[in-house]
Amino acid sequence: MTTVRPTGRTFSAAALAVVLVAGLSACGSDEDKANAGAPASAGTVTIGAQANGIAQKAEIKVEKQQAIADLVPDAVKSDGKLTIGLGALPTGFPPLAFVGDDDKTLTGAEPDLGRLVAAVFGLTPEINNATWDNLFVGIDSGKTEVGFSNITDTEQRKEKYDFASYRQDNLGFAVKDGNSWNFDKNYKNLAGLKVAVGAGTNQEKILVAWQEKLKAEGKPFEIKYFADTPTTFKAIVSGQIDAYFGPNPGIAYQLSRTKGTADAVRNAGVYSGAGETLQGLIAATTKKDNQLAKALAEAINYLIANGQYKQWLAAYNLDTEAVPTSQVNPPGLPKSNA
Repeated sequence: MTTVRPTGRTFSAAALAVVLVAGLSACGSDEDKANAGAPASAGTVTIGAQANGIAQKAEIKVEKQQAIADLVPDAVKSDGKLTIGLGALPTGFPPLAFVGDDDKTLTGAEPDLGRLVAAVFGLTPEINNATWDNLFVGIDSGKTEVGFSNITDTEQRKEKYDFASYRQDNLGFAVKDGNSWNFDKNYKNLAGLKVAVGAGTNQEKILVAWQEKLKAEGKPFEIKYFADTPTTFKAIVSGQIDAYFGPNPGIAYQLSRTKGTADAVRNAGVYSGAGETLQGLIAATTKKDNQLAKALAEAINYLIANGQYKQWLAAYNLDTEAVPTSQVNPPGLPKSNA
């Protein structure tokens, strides 16, 4: 849906400006190691570091869980590190992965969850940042042990990779703060509205199908298009449109950037990016049959059960993407939809 690519996800030019492209391009392996974070023995993980207001910075207590650490394959833990892959070059994708306001720290929801999982394992996180394609090259070669990079669980990818799910793969509706309208997972609630969407995206395809259904029922709504995301959100605030249907993390980013201002927006509901019959999932991704996926799922479930997962989601306004449990290789987006 971006460069880190579940289908149809795009982020605003303003968001990408925050990312500081030059800083991202400078993030080679040496710099990533310098910003890897403290080993788990320190007992805390900092999330939202240097996030320039995109996240609520927090110190989260996470102790090593020996029973879970014992599930980690020896080939992974023998060097004391968990090598985490991102596909965030060249521009990043806030709030999920981007270079912080110190021009060097790789921050965002994805690397922060990787750091939390590494703490459960008692390992030091090492972040390898690459392009989207090279992220998978790194997993294939073993240079990268796990990808935390907004990777959608699909049946096609399962032929080469194992998954441990950790977020719902959602689209969302943004409305002006104070607007009481809610989607409530019912497309019929769109009747009579003006709704913006990005052209050529997965969400446009879904929205057009809903429009055709409602038109047949005599309850049409209007689809609007704008040149870019900043213009779209200005149209929401000015009242030109009622809502915007787009990538849920992008809406989370806008919530962070506009909170407490005259341009504030809110999330009016989500819808699975996989469509009505399947809840799409974002998952930690490993080389197939390397035996790491079970340990990852157990670590994520520990974080869910003990509240750190909830803190992590809240820091990035991603509460609407919470999963009740992490699953190993759950049903993924079918090949027909890939």
